[in-house]
Amino acid sequence: MKRVIVTGAASGIGAAATAELRSRGARVIGIDLVGDGEDIIACDVRDPEAVSLAIAEAVERLGGLDVLINNAGIGHAQSAGVAPDEKALAVLDVNLIGPWRVTAAAMPALLESHGRVVNVASGLAFLTPPFSTAYCMSKRGLVGYSDALRAECGDRIGVTTVYPGYIRTPHPRQRRRVGHHARGGPCRPRALATRPAPSPGRRSARRYAPELSLMG
Repeated sequence: MKRVIVTGAASGIGAAATAELRSRGARVIGIDLVGDGEDIIACDVRDPEAVSLAIAEAVERLGGLDVLINNAGIGHAQSAGVAPDEKALAVLDVNLIGPWRVTAAAMPALLESHGRVVNVASGLAFLTPPFSTAYCMSKRGLVGYSDALRAECGDRIGVTTVYPGYIRTPHPRQRRRVGHHARGGPCRPRALATRPAPSPGRRSARRYAPELSLMG
């Protein structure tokens, strides 16, 4: 029976993954901003001390750890021509530095079990629509973190990077509202228009661009 920790487990991709894993017999502890005291431990992945405590508690409850799924993610629209605000920095902290913190805290248990880290990146790691600056930077950076982790620890643990396509979660509606304000920035949204048309059989940019968010 696999022992699994999922961050961002309260909604979206995290909630769906947790339900599916449990249906297949895995024991899963979730980590999210708001916990229920049993299946989900409350933790802000931006807080190093909270991360250490939450991971230690989850590993203790599970009796070890076989799989860590770094899924927690947020998104806010902002122009690349405007200095990053508090929300943009939060996106980078949650989506990029958060998985690093969580993985480091879980590493002793993962090494003991020869377990696996699954980092949930995004199709937007490779496609950059306008006004998705922090989100795309964070997801492209997460791919780099996965590669570094695999290079350093791949002989002792598995490392998988997942690239979800467009998924309807609470985030897209939020990003669409914020995007109206972001369009007031100094740069015009020409990025998608200047890209070559997708070749047949490949997913169109329109699959990703309309609401600028993939994460749950």
